[in-house]
Amino acid sequence: MFDKRLLKEGRQAWPYLALTVGLGIGTALAAVLQAWFFASAVSGVFLKQASFRAVEPALAAILGAILLKACLQWGSETAAHEAAFQIKSNLRQRLLQHIFALGPLSANAERSGELISTVIAGTDALDDYYAKYIPQLFLAVGIPLIILSIVFPRDWKSGCILLLTAPLIPLFMILIGKLAEKKSQRQWQSLSRLSGHFLDILRGITTLKVFGRSRDQIRVIARVSESFRETTLDVLKIAFLSALFLEFLATMSTALVAVSIGLRLVYGTLSYSGGLFLLLLAPEYYTAQRTLGLNFHAGLSGVSAAGRIFGILDSPNLNECLDSLTEPLGSFADNLQIKFEHVSLTYEQRESPALRDINLTIKNGERIVLVGPSGAGKTSIAQLLLRFVEPTTGQIFVNGKSLAGISPETWRQVIAYLPQSPYLFAGSILENIRLGKPQAELDEVIQAARLAHAHDFIQDFPLGYETNLGEGGESLSGGQVQRIALARAFLKNSPLLILDEPTSALDAENEEAVQAALEQLAQGKTTIMIAHHLNTIRPNDRILVIDQGRIAEAGNQEELIKKQGLYYTLVQKARGKSL
Repeated sequence: MFDKRLLKEGRQAWPYLALTVGLGIGTALAAVLQAWFFASAVSGVFLKQASFRAVEPALAAILGAILLKACLQWGSETAAHEAAFQIKSNLRQRLLQHIFALGPLSANAERSGELISTVIAGTDALDDYYAKYIPQLFLAVGIPLIILSIVFPRDWKSGCILLLTAPLIPLFMILIGKLAEKKSQRQWQSLSRLSGHFLDILRGITTLKVFGRSRDQIRVIARVSESFRETTLDVLKIAFLSALFLEFLATMSTALVAVSIGLRLVYGTLSYSGGLFLLLLAPEYYTAQRTLGLNFHAGLSGVSAAGRIFGILDSPNLNECLDSLTEPLGSFADNLQIKFEHVSLTYEQRESPALRDINLTIKNGERIVLVGPSGAGKTSIAQLLLRFVEPTTGQIFVNGKSLAGISPETWRQVIAYLPQSPYLFAGSILENIRLGKPQAELDEVIQAARLAHAHDFIQDFPLGYETNLGEGGESLSGGQVQRIALARAFLKNSPLLILDEPTSALDAENEEAVQAALEQLAQGKTTIMIAHHLNTIRPNDRILVIDQGRIAEAGNQEELIKKQGLYYTLVQKARGKSL
């Protein structure tokens, strides 16, 4: 059971893996020494009536071999786990980086619970693959060859029995592996579904309670858990069955060696000490293969998890590009020019385009308002500017340079983004505001909070800016969450501001405070706002009316009202008037 990608990942820890195999072989050699001295001691006592003092050196050597085996075994396991730790850490870090690089659109297409299960449980499943299965694979070949090289010069008949019976265990493992592989994959898929569904239920527990459907989900969880239990038991059945047959084959093979040695001892064609030594080596010969068989299912679980891990890592990352930006970021603040040239966008797994042949020029310091029916493509324009998705056709230029040639990390330093529902992370208020500028001093944070009208309510908390928030800022009101998010934007102070109607879910009092802060934030900045409430539009704003992925109308408020087109229709609907 090899996976080329997993073996490639193992190269980074090959010194530890080589040390694991080397110490494992040393353990086997110590077992050979132990068997040799044990056979000599027993033969001396029972056949030659040797005194205790006469066998003391042999007994001391046996004790030394036992201690040496223990030390070598400990070293081998330590090196194996260190190798697995390094590989898992590196893989988990790359996996997280890739998920972050893919952006929120790709992450939203996946179930959060399944992603979490892959990042945590999936990489943990590789521990036994690297710490046990891979080293044991080499030991299962190396140790029998070493023992055969010792046995054949002393007794070729026993050597032939060992050589002929050795393939039985790997052959049986291959047959069992074909059956176990599908079961193991089903088990992993069942675990991923259970993790994803359980997290979804926890996140939506408030909604479920409000609508009285929480008990229904208890039954769903029970059903999914039962499915996971059944697949796990199927895998365990195969594991126990294979362990039984492996023990049976190893025992029968050892018995054949024992019978052969016993008959020759009876007829006097083999010495007692030599026969006992060979008999003690027989179990050691099969131990490496038996251990490989026991670790086979652990390795299979790792391979099943790796399929999902590499499936994520192999997904195309459209945001990977060279950072070709040569001018300093500060120059954008003075003269930021953005141009869309024949830009179209079609999302994956969708047939109809979200945007069609968009041509748009945004001048430095201009305020653009995007309006239109739901699903018209307003958010898609913001997603393109945020580099969460790339145009299907056409190009976006910034100051004459292709946006595709600027790294997303560099470009996003130019942008401050305020969505409808900003997210606050579990941590202090100070840490959440500092996301806008991690190196900011406390005075800068306080000034940003004042500008966002957040300082007063923050000071009302006993711990002030050190107050710890729950995930999502659950201890705050919607208005307070918005104002902390606004403080982030003030702290970042970027030349390009993208707003997705941040006041749409607020009450009148909070809306007025946030709107006033937004007006101050937008001073001197290029601003693009997605407007769901038309009352937030100012008379001098340039309005782009988006409909079915196209710019249907453009102009200021007065011009569009006179035109009596789609914008006029939207205004009339907002006012509740019939047309």
